[in-house]
Amino acid sequence: MRYFLCPGYTDMRKGMFTLCGLVHERMGGDIRSGEVFIFYNRFRTKIKLLHAEPGGLVLYEKLLEEGTFKIPAYNPATRSYPMTWSDLVVMVEGINEDVSKGRQRRLSNLKKHW
Repeated sequence: MRYFLCPGYTDMRKGMFTLCGLVHERMGGDIRSGEVFIFYNRFRTKIKLLHAEPGGLVLYEKLLEEGTFKIPAYNPATRSYPMTWSDLVVMVEGINEDVSKGRQRRLSNLKKHW
């Protein structure tokens, strides 16, 4: 499975079908490909993950209580932010290993709860 972050922020009021249109228009992708498409809001505090399964569309949504999501580097060749599973997990958890960035959630803080 591959994971793609949509370039630029997205209005989080958009639903499944409008997000499918963004996958096609902004990313040049096809929602039926089985890939996961990720959207984030302007403040990087909320994300939505859109994925097509054999039974239909699935939409996941997460809002951080504090801090912001770390956005990976943009790849102009694919017109998106290609990500691995581990990149997605780090992003969804709001983890940032770089102490200089000042985000609220750190991997060391989360390990205390495991």
